[in-house]
Amino acid sequence: MSSTVPALAEGETLITTFTGSRPTYIKEHVMLAAIGSVGAVIVLMAMGNPHAWTGVVGAVLAIGIRGVYVASEQIGMTWHLTDRRLITPAGMSVLRGDIEKVRTIFSAAQVVTRKGDKFMIKYQADPAATAAAILGKG
Repeated sequence: MSSTVPALAEGETLITTFTGSRPTYIKEHVMLAAIGSVGAVIVLMAMGNPHAWTGVVGAVLAIGIRGVYVASEQIGMTWHLTDRRLITPAGMSVLRGDIEKVRTIFSAAQVVTRKGDKFMIKYQADPAATAAAILGKG
């Protein structure tokens, strides 16, 4: 998952690149840990566990460990937008004319093609600006 610009066709122009934002990644994981903590405490209380507070510890540790483990991989993914196509971190191309819509989901921009394929550009500091750029409105 390199951030180097892929080979472009003759006359093709790179417009912008999208990479994950570390502060956004951290903020989203803190939110997940908080939601997970509440959920775990509710489940433990419903089960009659007298130590329901351990749900907070478990959720925070689980989300924290996962967050540290995959941070560099997730934040290091770079997408390239040219005047003709969107190029995924894996090097797959999506022609801009094949993009039906782009919607935002939390800190991600979801690209939906006319065939129904979906791609998530995750951990964007401004997912609306990412969507607008892909749709040519930015």
